[in-house]
Amino acid sequence: MLYTFALHLYAVATEIASFFNRKARMTRLGQWHTNGILRKNIDRSARYIWFHAASLGEFEQGRPMMEAIRARYPQYKILLTFFSPSGYEVRKNYDGADVICYLPFDEPYKVKKFLNLANPYIAFFIKYEFWLNYLTELKRRGIKTYLISAIFRPDQLFFHSYGKWYRKVLYCYERLFVQDEASKQLLEKYGITNVDVCGDTRFDRVLEVCDNARHIPEIETFTLDAKHVIVAGSTWQEDEEILIPYFNAHPDLKMIIAPHEIHREHLLYLHSMLRRPSVRLSEADSEALKTCDCLIIDSFGLLSSIYRYGTLAYIGGGFGKGIHNTLEAAVYGVPVVFGPKYHKFKEARDLIACGGGISVDSAEQYSKCIDDLMCNDDKRLRSGAASKNFVIGNSGATERILAATVQQNDTPT
Repeated sequence: MLYTFALHLYAVATEIASFFNRKARMTRLGQWHTNGILRKNIDRSARYIWFHAASLGEFEQGRPMMEAIRARYPQYKILLTFFSPSGYEVRKNYDGADVICYLPFDEPYKVKKFLNLANPYIAFFIKYEFWLNYLTELKRRGIKTYLISAIFRPDQLFFHSYGKWYRKVLYCYERLFVQDEASKQLLEKYGITNVDVCGDTRFDRVLEVCDNARHIPEIETFTLDAKHVIVAGSTWQEDEEILIPYFNAHPDLKMIIAPHEIHREHLLYLHSMLRRPSVRLSEADSEALKTCDCLIIDSFGLLSSIYRYGTLAYIGGGFGKGIHNTLEAAVYGVPVVFGPKYHKFKEARDLIACGGGISVDSAEQYSKCIDDLMCNDDKRLRSGAASKNFVIGNSGATERILAATVQQNDTPT
């Protein structure tokens, strides 16, 4: 069929690109090792629950489910697959799963080989995973498959007249657990009724991270006695062109900036824009942390704990393809500011609606927003409280999904 032929062309293109592109090369080599990993590590006497996450963001959504299953249902083992190197390379040593590997391309012979080796008991696909051949084969084999933390929009392929052929993929799921009522109503309009509104498991994840947030001595030294601290996370150049001029002009303000890209050229670019003392975390000693005004985070894995040290948070990406994770900051009870490209992100729209989030579309708007928040303590505190309450009020998706899936399929030991 045309879909499979297109996937085959994509696989060939990836193989060709792997000679020139590092990400494509990692994908090709990672998939090449998958069958060997499964042969070596899958325990044929065990029952596996399979989680597939396209990348790191989807992994974070699935993580509360994996960890709850691991804690309460020790009779199961966890198989975790990724499609993107940005997910696999960061989490390939995650101790919450028993087997971790890349997911091969959605070509029929690769699908059958993978499922023969993995032989999952239950499968969970996270948010936006609609691999037609995998889902069709899982259904044919009678393996219950669920979609979690999903969100649907009318502009998706399934809901266009020319995408009707692809809509059948949605019937392969045992149940679809969606984030909002609008998604459920849209699916029901097209005859898909096996849908439950359960919310987004990321709320559970960020609450867990908040409860176990790391104390980072370097950050504590840097923020000691600071009146106001902006934590700018996952920033791109378009964000930094707004953030840094404002910071340069406000000597009473400190800033922690965690750029999305931490390669040498980008870090040098940041230093070139800064007109006040700055230091990279990897190079900071006690004296530098006490005297500098801007701390540049040049490593991964700390940002979700660093937000706790801010007076407010700025989330990058909103002047490019779309904003990054707002919930990681909101859970700490701070106002969350971001750029104009947020409309595809339900949590960002809801943060604005409740008063915890603020969108800006220019340097002038950003300046006015920050001035307002810094000069008005009551407004800033109300906005921060709205952020925290929003996260707490939307938690609980993990428990609801577990009750409707794993709990129904087995009895906990």
